[in-house]
Amino acid sequence: MTDILISEVGPRDGLQSISRIMPLAAKKAWIAAEAAAGVREIEVGSFVPAKLLPQLADTAEVVAFAKTIPGLTVAVLVPNARGAAAAIAAGADKLTLPLSVSETHSLANLRKTHVQVLDEARAIAAMIAALSAGARPHFEGSLSTVFGCTLEGAIPDAQIARLAEGLMEAGCDEVGLSDTTGFADPSAVRRLIALVQSIAGPHALTGIHLHNTRGLGLANVLAALDCGLTTFDASLGGLGGCPFAPGASGNIVTEDLAFMLEAMGLKTGIDLEKLTAVRSILAEALPGEPLYGFLPDAGLPLGFRQVA
Repeated sequence: MTDILISEVGPRDGLQSISRIMPLAAKKAWIAAEAAAGVREIEVGSFVPAKLLPQLADTAEVVAFAKTIPGLTVAVLVPNARGAAAAIAAGADKLTLPLSVSETHSLANLRKTHVQVLDEARAIAAMIAALSAGARPHFEGSLSTVFGCTLEGAIPDAQIARLAEGLMEAGCDEVGLSDTTGFADPSAVRRLIALVQSIAGPHALTGIHLHNTRGLGLANVLAALDCGLTTFDASLGGLGGCPFAPGASGNIVTEDLAFMLEAMGLKTGIDLEKLTAVRSILAEALPGEPLYGFLPDAGLPLGFRQVA
């Protein structure tokens, strides 16, 4: 039986995309409740300057709390080597460095060119390599806007391939694909997975970050499953998007994704009823903030049984 990892990104991607700031206590309650529901990996924040994303200013404290939860992989996003150093000091288990294949978006998001981001990747890899083997976090380079950019449009395959190779040569453990702008469709998912795996190797591309901006999120998951991917990012209640890509709202809803996978007979390890109940924490901490999802509205089908 295939074991699928759902990586919850709401505490980072979700919260960075809304204006209000969730209290630290609510973040802790959210993370603890999702872990108790069986979620095994949570991207709890991002080590970016507080003046840029005040919503995530308490990430070090959130990481420290999340590290007390047994069996939870604590993931964070880092924009550069300075952020990676802070993440390592906090004890994060996984670091993700975004490299936008659209250089226009990269300059808007990280204020860095492709060459500069690859330099940061090398510095982070060297930092990790200097640690003892048991203390090294997993290092992912994420190819952002890989399915297209709201600022540049389609990105040439040759440029995507060059940057995927650059990330692996810089020392990343793996490369991820990110539909930052919600442009992906199933055909494009299959094509770009094949392209990047031909460069990095199948072992180095196992995960994908998809948005549901145009209603194709779960269809794109199915395409990625057909290609052998086993890790999927999602956000509770569908919170999130990208503040530097206009119109790119709408992460895949964690609840709907987990239900689809379990209904297909794929094991996620997540208790669907417990997962859906976590929404009450968000509703209380972020009153009036839209929460999406079909499963929470419709409930589980009569007689539905989860994968054992």
